[in-house]
Amino acid sequence: MSDATPHAGFGRPGLTAFARLDGLGLAVIGQRLEPGRVALACRVVEADGWCRRCGAEGLARDTVVRRLAHEPLGWRPTTLEVAKRRYQCRECGHVWRQDTSLAAEPRAKLSRRGLRWALEGIVVQHFTVARVAEAFGVAWDTANNAVLADGKRLLINDPTRFDSVAVIGVDEHVWRHTSRGDRYVSVIIDLTPVRDGTGPARLLDMVEGRSKQAFKTWLADRDAPWRARVEVVAMDGFTGFKTAAAEEVPHAVAVMDPFHVVHLAGDALDRCRRRVQLQIHGHRGFKDDPLYKTRRTLQTGTGLLTDKQIDRINAPFAEDAHVEVEATWGIYQRMVAAYRHEDRRQGHELMVKLIDSISSGVPKALTEIVTLGRTLKKRAADVLAYFDRPKAHPTDQPRRSTADSNTSAAAHSASAT
Repeated sequence: MSDATPHAGFGRPGLTAFARLDGLGLAVIGQRLEPGRVALACRVVEADGWCRRCGAEGLARDTVVRRLAHEPLGWRPTTLEVAKRRYQCRECGHVWRQDTSLAAEPRAKLSRRGLRWALEGIVVQHFTVARVAEAFGVAWDTANNAVLADGKRLLINDPTRFDSVAVIGVDEHVWRHTSRGDRYVSVIIDLTPVRDGTGPARLLDMVEGRSKQAFKTWLADRDAPWRARVEVVAMDGFTGFKTAAAEEVPHAVAVMDPFHVVHLAGDALDRCRRRVQLQIHGHRGFKDDPLYKTRRTLQTGTGLLTDKQIDRINAPFAEDAHVEVEATWGIYQRMVAAYRHEDRRQGHELMVKLIDSISSGVPKALTEIVTLGRTLKKRAADVLAYFDRPKAHPTDQPRRSTADSNTSAAAHSASAT
C-alpha cells in the first residue's frame, strides 16, 4: 500500500452542522441535556438592526427566547431555544425583533427542518402523527396542525396544479384512527403525467369524507372548461365516486383501476381461506396450519413463485377439504394473468371470459366467488375500460399482492392508466 494513501479522520466538531441548522440562519452557542430532551441554545446569525419603517439604526433593548421543536437527535426530542434581539429605532421609535423566518414560519412551533423530518416520516416511513408528536415532544394537535399546514402549502397551494389535467384518479384514505371527526378523506390525483409518460402522478386535492357528495362538490367547484378536458376518471369500487363522475363529467370514461379489482379477488381469496380454516379446525389460523402458512404465498402471481413456494401451495391443495380455497385461488390467478398479459386485447378477452364464468352458475358453497362475480358483472364496463386505454409504461401492470395494504392512494390510482 502506498504511503500516500489518505487516512480518514474527524474534523473539528460543530453542533450547528451536526444539528443541521445550516440554512436556518441560526448558530448553536450551547446545549443542555435533560433526561428526555436536549435543548440547543441558538443565536440568530444576522443582526437585523435597521428599522423596517424608516431605515434608521436601532438600539438593542432586550432579548426574548423563541422555542422551536426541531428534528430529533437520536430519537431524543430536540428543542431550539432561539435568542432573538429586540431593537428600537432611534428615529421613529418602532420596535421589532430579529427575523427568524429562515428557521420557521411566523408563530410556528416547529422548525423548518423539523417539519421536513415530519413530512418525510409520515409519507416515506409511514409514521403516525402520534409517533411524530412523541419524537418532537409536543402535543398531537401541534404536530398534526403543523404537518397539515405545510403539506397543504407544498402539495396543494400550487396555482398551476390544475393545468393540463386530462386523467384524474380518486381514492379514499384513512386519515384519522380515532372516533373524532371523519376518519376518511377523498384523495384526488392527476394521472395525466403517468398516462403520457412524462412524470409521476400529482396530488390535486384532499377532501374530507368519502361520499358521493364530497367528490361531486369538488368536481362542481372546477370551471366548465376544466371539466370538459377530463377524459378519464380512475376509481375504486365505491359506486358513489362513479355516480359523482357520471353527473359532473358525463363524457369522461370511468375506469376501475387494476389495484382495486385485484384487491377484490384477493379479499375473496382471503375470506375463503379463513372460512375453510374455521370450518376444519374450529379456530383462526395457527402458525403450523397448512392454509395459514400459505396466506401470503397464495396472493403471489404464479409467474413469480419459486419452486419452494409452489410446493407450499400444492401441499394443502392435495387435500379435498381445501378444494374451495383452490377454486378461489384459481380465479384470483386468472385475474392477475389478464392484467399482466402483454397484449391488452387478449387481456380484455381473458377478463371477459373470467367475468362471464363467475357471474352465473357458481356453486352456492363458493360464497366469496358468488359475491365477486356479482360485483364484477355490475362494474364490468368500468373494469374492461382499463384494457381500452393506451399503455403508459411497460410495467403498467399490477405487480404486488393485495396484501400490501400500505400502498399509497396515489399509487393505487396510478396503475389505472
